[in-house]
Amino acid sequence: MIPIDKLPQMMLAFYIQDTEGKGTYPIRRAKVIAESLPDTIEIIFILKKGSHPAPEGFKTITFKNSSELLGILEKTRPNLLVRDSGSTTQEEVDKIRKIVPSIIHFDDFGGGGELADMVIQTLYTESNDKPHEHYVVGPETFIADEQVSSFKHIGLGKAATRPLPHLVITFGDEDLGNLTYRALRHMLQLQIPLKVTLLLGENYKHDKTELRIMALGRRNTFIKEQPASLAEFLSTADVILCASGYMPYEIAVMGIPCIVLAQNEFETALDFPKEKHGFVHLGPGRKIKQSSLLNAIMEPLLHEPLRRKAIERQVALNLGEGKEMVCEAILYYLEYPKRGTLNETGKSTSDMI
Repeated sequence: MIPIDKLPQMMLAFYIQDTEGKGTYPIRRAKVIAESLPDTIEIIFILKKGSHPAPEGFKTITFKNSSELLGILEKTRPNLLVRDSGSTTQEEVDKIRKIVPSIIHFDDFGGGGELADMVIQTLYTESNDKPHEHYVVGPETFIADEQVSSFKHIGLGKAATRPLPHLVITFGDEDLGNLTYRALRHMLQLQIPLKVTLLLGENYKHDKTELRIMALGRRNTFIKEQPASLAEFLSTADVILCASGYMPYEIAVMGIPCIVLAQNEFETALDFPKEKHGFVHLGPGRKIKQSSLLNAIMEPLLHEPLRRKAIERQVALNLGEGKEMVCEAILYYLEYPKRGTLNETGKSTSDMI
């Protein structure tokens, strides 16, 4: 591979769009990648107005609706587009292919992924069908940010907190289904001594007054806005109750017993946060039975072998190191564009994966 600093000036565009349940992880993932690439690459962020802001120090272009995206790409003409905006359509991606020489998608379950040059599926569902050759599927693609990495495998050397174990409940930035309320309502019936902290995201829109009233009815129960250093706070937990999107990957990096509730049908189908990886998945949160939730919380607190088994399964995955693979793919597509060159077909993706 030609050293990137020997190539002509290259432009890489990140197109990030907030999507339901994904919270801040896509923009944090992009930050890790962008800061790991050579300074010789010009990097821009394309964001929809109202989205989470781009990392500090990078040029940003904002737009009002998706129809403006093609116009932005026409003007900027990036050599590579890295897209993290949810599922896409073939029609839209086909138009982008006529403008951008190479395209990488993250976590795309739509038909547009079939036309991308590479699709990285950190989130994935159980399937008997073999994925297309240009799809890279699995938890090993997960990229941990600096905060999460600093607490890697902390659970292995951490004893359970006594006499008051700590349960952290967090359902991301929005918690559209208000699973925080459902979980706390059930927690009022738990009789064992336990410290409970509810972490509310920045975009939590539900009534907080009712939460505060319930919290006052249970000793050692607290409501807290999600801190800037979320990973540091999570590292204090003995058990975590969360949604089944990206957070279980972060928890698996640290190694903390974790119970998962799905926020929607999409999360219900995700195949990572399961028992084989050290998680207790209780299915759709809106259907959870009180007895099932309370039993799942008590088990790792009352049975040390179960707690250790969950932690060991998580850390055995050694997650969080996907950055190197992704950065290598980006440099590859900058060197070998798939379209718009004398070699119109580029090199086969399989040569690189």
